[in-house]
Amino acid sequence: MFDGLILFGESIARFSSPETIAYALLASLVGVVMGALPGLTATMSLALMTTLTLKLPPSQALLILICTYVGSIYGGSRSAILLNIPGTPASAASCLDGYALARQGMAGRAMGIATTGSVMGTLIGMFFLATLTPVLGGLALKFGAYEFFWLALFGVIIAGTLTGDDPLKGWIAGIAGLFVATIGQEPQYGYERFAFGVRDLAGGLQLVPALVGAFGFAELLTAMRERQAPVKISPFDTVIPKVRDVLQYWRTILRSGLIGTGVGIVPGVGEDVAAWSSYAAAKRASKEKEKFGKGSIEGLMAAETGDNACVPGAVIPVLTLAIPGSAPAAVLMAAMIIHGVKPGPLIMVENPSFVYDVVAMMLFATIGILIFGLVLTKALVQVLRVPQHLIVPIVFVLCAVGSFAIAGRLFDVYVMLAFGLIGFFLRHYGYPMAPLVLGIVLGDLMEKNLRRALILSDGDLSPFFTRPIAGTVAALIFGTIAWKLWSLYVRRRTTPRAVA
Repeated sequence: MFDGLILFGESIARFSSPETIAYALLASLVGVVMGALPGLTATMSLALMTTLTLKLPPSQALLILICTYVGSIYGGSRSAILLNIPGTPASAASCLDGYALARQGMAGRAMGIATTGSVMGTLIGMFFLATLTPVLGGLALKFGAYEFFWLALFGVIIAGTLTGDDPLKGWIAGIAGLFVATIGQEPQYGYERFAFGVRDLAGGLQLVPALVGAFGFAELLTAMRERQAPVKISPFDTVIPKVRDVLQYWRTILRSGLIGTGVGIVPGVGEDVAAWSSYAAAKRASKEKEKFGKGSIEGLMAAETGDNACVPGAVIPVLTLAIPGSAPAAVLMAAMIIHGVKPGPLIMVENPSFVYDVVAMMLFATIGILIFGLVLTKALVQVLRVPQHLIVPIVFVLCAVGSFAIAGRLFDVYVMLAFGLIGFFLRHYGYPMAPLVLGIVLGDLMEKNLRRALILSDGDLSPFFTRPIAGTVAALIFGTIAWKLWSLYVRRRTTPRAVA
């Protein structure tokens, strides 16, 4: 513990130069703005910023990305409170009570509560990021190829189960992502798969252009289809949070922080599930249940604390297992790999200070959202008035330029456009994007460990089920699939059929 404090102090000192602080504040501001604009999700923000930070040193690039991540999740509360439109999916729960408070003339107080909850949630998540990562990293060293194969599949299955309304569609999206990951040369012998004679496909599909297309271009197409109505923002009161709100709901803050962090650790679930889970738990435990959905301070505090606590929580499996806890964390993990950082069980052995560097980055991001949340509220609110027809072409140019800049290939721009169209139609038919992204990210990990495990066992499949950890994860996977299929069967049997 004492060694951790020393490493954390050294990390703070390393990031305390004026240039680095300026990067952190600017990235936090960019994240808040992009999160506040409806349709520009945290995943999209990270994908775009990844392409813009390729030439920076790894430490500064990752600082910018983490500050953008935290800022985007927080920024979504602005449009949720003022417009009843969640800036990011994670802010959907904040619409229920945030907008109700705004209609009661307490929009400023609601934004102050959102700022308080976001800051407290991130701090709680940071504490567990600093304390749990070394422990889980040590445990992960005991994992072998069998365990990592099942963990990769577990991430895809759980993401498909918990995101969206239909687990079957989630599983299909996840399996499609695993399929996309197999395009290109086979890693052991270099055999071309699904290339169809196209040399660019033989090299595989780059992750970042695919993510920029699925979360960037697809969002633009969706925004163009659902045209944004003219924004009308009424005057609001002070945004300075009241100490009474914090002291009165300290149990809610602590509970939501724990739930948000726990949800973040589960692979592929994400900040929106953390917000709704925290909101539901707060409502069950509250003495003022009747106020929820009608302007509850406690409800808004729970939602904002939960989704922001999920951000550090989602980074924990990235650092310890190389398995992202959410879609934005998947982009962050890809950026780490691009910048030469190898997340996974060996990180506490090869680069233990990096974990505390990430905690320090989170701290700077938290300071950034606190400053901008309290000082620049009126200026940031004006961002919501920017017409959509001005935003769309700018973001499209960033998508195209960013995809091209990674390797200087026009083919990557085509990949971005293709995944944008695929993502647009998948969203239209109710297929979630998070399992697709996790499938693409975890496909390589899953395949390599399957090959390695089969080589170690000489083709014997029994170790996949007889080893304690591997068998437990396998049982969780098959149990989850069986439970969901049974639930769907029961629902279909009990739902009355429409009479023709």
